[in-house]
Amino acid sequence: MQLADAELPGEYLQDSGELTLELSERIAPLLRTRIAGLAERTPAELTFANLWLFRRAHCWRFHEGEWPCLSGVGYDGRSHALPLFDTRRAPLHVLHELLALHGSLTLTEHEATSLSPECFALASNRDDADYLYPADQFRRYSGRSLQKKRNLMTQLQATHTLTAHTYAPHLHEEALQILEGWMGDKHKQAGAADDDACRDALATAPRLGLEGYLYRADEGGAGFLLAEQLQTGVWVMRFAKGLVRYKGIFQFMFHHFACRTDRQVDWLNFEQDLGLPNFRHTKLSYRPSALLPKWRLFPKHASDAD
Repeated sequence: MQLADAELPGEYLQDSGELTLELSERIAPLLRTRIAGLAERTPAELTFANLWLFRRAHCWRFHEGEWPCLSGVGYDGRSHALPLFDTRRAPLHVLHELLALHGSLTLTEHEATSLSPECFALASNRDDADYLYPADQFRRYSGRSLQKKRNLMTQLQATHTLTAHTYAPHLHEEALQILEGWMGDKHKQAGAADDDACRDALATAPRLGLEGYLYRADEGGAGFLLAEQLQTGVWVMRFAKGLVRYKGIFQFMFHHFACRTDRQVDWLNFEQDLGLPNFRHTKLSYRPSALLPKWRLFPKHASDAD
């Protein structure tokens, strides 16, 4: 179903501009409503913090109206829209019209299973799947499959005096030094990987609802971790950076976060691997309990949805 712009209702054409921090008050409540009740199967990207932090990569634009959405491009280079409403309550003609405008729509698992296959086509990409783990795995690193993780953490603790400091603005500069050290360890230039998004996160963590710690080894900065709560007890690891000379620092940071007592921690989501072999190997090595697929909705006739 292809519609010319003149045939589309005005509410689908109100481009309110680029995604800015000021739009948080409008968009964040819509996203919270959309993911309500999804528990540990909440997609990692459906929060304002994540969308804003990666606004450059996805070129997000906000569209206001009766059926608001964000439009942008995926990591695969294809245009798509992220509805800011539950697609299960939208009339079919609205979905068809948004598809005509944006090519595809990003859906939650519950939304994807509720739509008629006679009207639409669905597709998912393994590279986009979130890695989900019970927090208990990081508290204990028990069993042979996680023995290496446990040994690395134990060796680090035996070699260095480790301290954790709740992340706050006064630690910003120290965290930036760690980030720059991590970039150097990985032989990456400024702006590569998730450098820009991580810098934004460190600068605006309280405003975005990000929580975490800066870790020191023998009084020197060793790593930091920033996480976001998706649901009660469900946390997504947004950024974790550690210096290579502190072998075992990542295992220690995940363990420490999972063991925190001031907040309920039942599940950790490590987001997707983007199809990068090193990411995939590392995330699989922690033995996820599930891979959460991301769903795209296409017009039924779309050949690229096969």
